[in-house]
Amino acid sequence: MRSHFAAVAGCLAGAGLTLYAVTRTWSSTVEHRTGLSDLTTTQTGADRQPWLVGLAVVALAGAGALLATKGLARRVLGGVLLLAGVGIAAGSVLARAGLDAGEAGAGAALWPVAAVLGGVGIAVGGFLAARHGHLWSAMSSRYERTPAPAVIRRESSELEPADNRAAWDALDRGDDPTI
Repeated sequence: MRSHFAAVAGCLAGAGLTLYAVTRTWSSTVEHRTGLSDLTTTQTGADRQPWLVGLAVVALAGAGALLATKGLARRVLGGVLLLAGVGIAAGSVLARAGLDAGEAGAGAALWPVAAVLGGVGIAVGGFLAARHGHLWSAMSSRYERTPAPAVIRRESSELEPADNRAAWDALDRGDDPTI
């Protein structure tokens, strides 16, 4: 049960951290122009690798799906989350590689590292789901579709009215007919 909570929490936290980190400023360059105002150009991780946001949203949805699936489907979903986490970590490194930090300050180093850590959290959660997901408890079977019961037809062509007079008589006497 602990690994179930750790997997879902790791995927949720990793996806949230990744979404936040890739939308922060990773690079800021200022071009000084004589006679005009300075021209500032900022770039985020999502500007460099737009698909990082998509993978983080997939991980966020996958964390919720871990609660609703069971058995083999949960293990396959864990593999997808593992791949999404690895993709986020690799994409964050690629987005930062060759990027001039300029005047972005500490954010130029902090946000790419945070995005990589988010990807690692998702990958760990996905690994736990792929490895141990079949052992976790599933949602109640109340939400699963069951086949309709077979209808038994009577041979009589005439419809007989239901005799519920005895139930009404019991109510009149003060008895509870449901017992």
